[in-house]
Amino acid sequence: MDIVLTRSYRRPRAFVRVAGPDAADYLERMVSNEVATLAPGESREALLLTPKARVIAPLVVVRRGEEDFLLLTEPELGEVVRAQLVRGRFAAKCEIEPEEHTSTVVLGEGDGIPTADYGAPAREVLDVDADGEADELERLRIDAGTPRFGAEIDDRVLPAEAGLVERAVSFTKGCYPGQEPIARLHYRGKTNRRLRILALEDDHAPASEAELELDGKAVGRVTSSVPGRALGYVRTEVPDDAELVVEGRRARLH
Repeated sequence: MDIVLTRSYRRPRAFVRVAGPDAADYLERMVSNEVATLAPGESREALLLTPKARVIAPLVVVRRGEEDFLLLTEPELGEVVRAQLVRGRFAAKCEIEPEEHTSTVVLGEGDGIPTADYGAPAREVLDVDADGEADELERLRIDAGTPRFGAEIDDRVLPAEAGLVERAVSFTKGCYPGQEPIARLHYRGKTNRRLRILALEDDHAPASEAELELDGKAVGRVTSSVPGRALGYVRTEVPDDAELVVEGRRARLH
């Protein structure tokens, strides 16, 4: 495998294998993006959703063979994904089991599973060593505006608010849990808030859930931060050039 190791970072992951004659059809009916059309070696982001379109787990679906898929998710969600898929399987002929791997994010071009999480060409490569620090990868994620489960993604948030629809939802595939509210909001509604990148005064790093204020009124909340940068949900009516306040410091939409 031809991998260009420019800089690499360990990416905590859980892995679930879905394999068997009905694997492609079953996953197509369960997740938010088209996966049956993937060729072996290709991958696609998707969401596992509740019927009300709340995110159970963000996924990267990798097709390894005609009847063999590997799902990548957050480390705390492996058993959640496995159990959810087993519960809905009924007569579908496929095995759903955890697998053990390590995942390393490699910045730069090369073979691997493409990821758009870090604002630059990058790949996830399984079962190789990493040389970078995890906090460097977190800054890249925040600078790219990429949501993370447990921070930007939880049961309070709709996929459209987190910017996940463009990345992980198909509007041309068949039915899946959560499809109706996703489509209704996309075609007929609008979100009241959206995920934004914030530039912070004096390398401030506010706490998660810290209120974002405009003219003394709460207009959002912080979800993740590193010194000088943060992600947070901000009401859509807030102007792009507004100067916000968080924990007594200035913050600008970036």
